This record gives sequence, structure tokens and C-alpha cells, in this order.
Amino acid sequence: MLVTTKKMLNDAREGGYAVGAFNAENAEMVWAIVKAAEELKAPVIIQTTSSTLKYFSPAYFAALAKAAAESVSVPVAIHLDHGASFELAKQCIDSGYTSVMIDGSALPYEENIRVTQKVRDYADNFGIPVESELGKVGGKEDDTESDGNEYTDPDQAADFANRTGISSLAVAIGTAHGIYAKKPVLDFNRATLIKKVVPIPLVLHGASGLSDDALREGVEKGMSKINFATELRIAFTDAIKAHMAEHPNDFDPKKYLNPARIAVKELVKAKIQVCGSVGKA
Repeated sequence: MLVTTKKMLNDAREGGYAVGAFNAENAEMVWAIVKAAEELKAPVIIQTTSSTLKYFSPAYFAALAKAAAESVSVPVAIHLDHGASFELAKQCIDSGYTSVMIDGSALPYEENIRVTQKVRDYADNFGIPVESELGKVGGKEDDTESDGNEYTDPDQAADFANRTGISSLAVAIGTAHGIYAKKPVLDFNRATLIKKVVPIPLVLHGASGLSDDALREGVEKGMSKINFATELRIAFTDAIKAHMAEHPNDFDPKKYLNPARIAVKELVKAKIQVCGSVGKA
């Protein structure tokens, strides 16, 4: 069933677990994400980034997510990840997305508040929850790029959440998008401090490549939503490469895409288990 992220993330915050949020690039990955969630009876979030929505439109992914959600019994949300503008967030809401993120973290503080309020005001007309980001998550993923980390300040986070009225907050504690070149220095205690003064679910970006122990600590210290993207793309592509290496003459896409979607499904299941959301549907 297709739902918004508001209840599932509030339940996760109260229950001490996290909901896995997984970036999809195509129908196969949407299938993999919802099938994994169904097998583990877990709530799940399908995400698309701004660059993915240049490849296929929000309406395309909203329709895919709706069809996928209707095929399973667990709660499924479709979320805009790192929305680059009010216009894109509006387009996603109008197309049927059940959650959006507006990422103004690269803007000056007051401008971040202004654009976040604008998106929230529009989303409120449709009962759609809004995620925003404060601080800067390093690295590069699609159109999102930062040359370093700017850790989220707890007091500023409290002010930001209060003034914007958002439903969830992505915080910077030392993670980075993409592949880690070296072991990150993570400040999970900062997440605990933020959770004490921010009464909404916290979101961890840049989780691909983190150890299971680090992810579990993130959940323990207050993360209610954890985003995964790069690892899924790698699993999908590696499975295709392996199939074609063994069957170089295959030309039917179903032959090489099926192993890819199965690989993503198994990876999603593993991440759901680490998030602690098995059986929480």
C-alpha cells in the first residue's frame, strides 16, 4: 500500500529502529525494493534523485511505485531525494509522490529556511511530509556534491525544525555520498544531542559503504531513516556484468536484468535487517 513517510518515520523514532530508504533507477530496482520489504514485512521508502528524474519523469516513477505498492501488503512510500528546487518538489507532489525532500543545505541558513518553508507550505495542501537538510554531507551523488562536511549544530537544528515545520531532518555527522576513499569519522553522539532537541525523525544520508556496526550505532543514537543508493547501483551493475561475462550472446534484457534485480533485492533485505525494521510493517 502506498503511504506517506510521516507515520512510518514517527513510528520508527518511537520504536528505536530505522526505515530503509532505497534509491531506484528503473522498474527492476523498484520491484526489488518492494519485494524485499514484503519478504521481511518491513515498511520501505523508494527514492529518486533529481538526476534520475531527468532520465524518467516523476510521473513515471510515481506510477511505478503505486503499482508496486499495490502488489504488496507492507507500507511503501515514494520520496524525492535531494530535491534541487521548489519547482521539482512541486512537480513530484503533483505527480503522486508521497514524500519530498528539499535540499537547501548549500544555501545560507536563512535562505535554506525560506525555500524549505515554501516547499512545506505547498506540501501541506496535500498532506505530504517534507524532509530538509541542515549541515553538509560530503562527497558526490548525482547532482549532489560537497567538498567537505559541515556538521549539524544541535541548537541550530532545533531552530530550523521549529521555523520550517518539516516532518524529518537530514543531519550531517561525518558521512559522505558515494564511495568512501577512507574510513569516515562519524559523530553519532551529535545525533543523540540533536534528537534531544529536535522532536522529529532524523535522517542519515551517505550510508552506502558504512559497516553494519556503524549503521546499527546510527539507529541506536537516533536515526529513523537511512538512505542507500550507491551500493544498490553497484550490485545491479555487477550482476549484469557477471551474467554477460558468462553469457555474452544473450540479447534479451530479461535474461540479464533478472539477476540484477535479484541482487538488489538481497542487498535491500540485508540493509532492512541492519535497520532493525523487520516485522515493523
